[in-house]
Amino acid sequence: MTTASPKDFTFSENSLGLVTPQTLVVNEPLTLVCGATLPSYQLVYETYGTLNRDASNAVLICHALSGDHHAAGYHSTSDAAGWWDHYIGPNKAIDTNRFFVVGVNNIGSCRGSTGPASINPETNQAYGPDFPMVTCRDWVVTQAKLADTLGIDQWAAVVGGSLGGMQVQQWAIDLPDRLRHAVIIASAPKLSAQNIAFNEVARQAIMKDPDFHGGRFLAHNTLPKQGLMLARMLGHLTYLSDDLMGTKFGRELRTGSLKYNYEVEFQVESYLRYQGEKFATKMNFDANSYLLMTKALDYFDPAREHDDDLVAALSHIKAESLVVSFTSDWRFSPARSLEITRALVQAGKRVTYTEVESEHGHDAFLLPNSYYEQLFGAYMNRIAREFSA
Repeated sequence: MTTASPKDFTFSENSLGLVTPQTLVVNEPLTLVCGATLPSYQLVYETYGTLNRDASNAVLICHALSGDHHAAGYHSTSDAAGWWDHYIGPNKAIDTNRFFVVGVNNIGSCRGSTGPASINPETNQAYGPDFPMVTCRDWVVTQAKLADTLGIDQWAAVVGGSLGGMQVQQWAIDLPDRLRHAVIIASAPKLSAQNIAFNEVARQAIMKDPDFHGGRFLAHNTLPKQGLMLARMLGHLTYLSDDLMGTKFGRELRTGSLKYNYEVEFQVESYLRYQGEKFATKMNFDANSYLLMTKALDYFDPAREHDDDLVAALSHIKAESLVVSFTSDWRFSPARSLEITRALVQAGKRVTYTEVESEHGHDAFLLPNSYYEQLFGAYMNRIAREFSA
């Protein structure tokens, strides 16, 4: 929802300006894939643009591991734009003059939707480590509930990168009649063993922090800051490419001379520590949510239910797909996107694939890139013409 901007904010003509989060409270049980049941839950979401008369212009944005509902525009309490603001807004790739865009915070996360920091009605204490495991399939169920509430029977497109791209695939598999296009960016049909290993190291860093207290750190009025910092440093390291790190930092020293100790000496060390510190303190990301999100990544594997046959898993998809990868992304390499593309082709589905040149590694899907922007925008324009005709 866009509101008038106060005098101390100045926005460009292509900005959404100030946006206001909204909350959907669902007072009915939600049985999760893991077998546990949430007696009720809430979803925090934002909308941009206007839903047309037949609700045919709606686009769902699925966020990645540390993302949330705030995909575009600004909040009145912060000068930071939404995490995909470069691509969502008036006259941008996802043009809010034409599309009604919905960003939703997944359950299990820590940005307002029900998660580990929420109060467990059975104990009147924060769920903490008692919050059940969640999967992409669970998120699709809750997002579909939100769509029902908003009067959206079918999304024009469901769009997401990384873990968000896995949600897009799950949407297309589980509810094939409820989306016309699937936009899968910098994603994979399942994690590699190496990626699962990275996630496990990150989890161990958090769980071994003495301030973690078995996940009940809130009850101890503390925070596993060091563990979160290490987890984020490792994650951030895998999001960047070797070439970018070489170009950006090389072996540049922070002070100009070697100190021959274990303090920060190289600029790349300083950068990683800064990113870890910011994530653990300023961004205030909940440690239990971080554990849950990485496990959701690990669990995603739609082919598993089809004797590891990805073609069979995708055989019931009805949506047309756009699959995008980035040349320097080694965490979710182009080869993984090609697995999805080839399986869709073999299943007889309509799919467009492109590999975008970028030195920014996995983070490239979040960052400005003229070719990516033109391609993305052209595909979304074609979708817009379908309901504008």
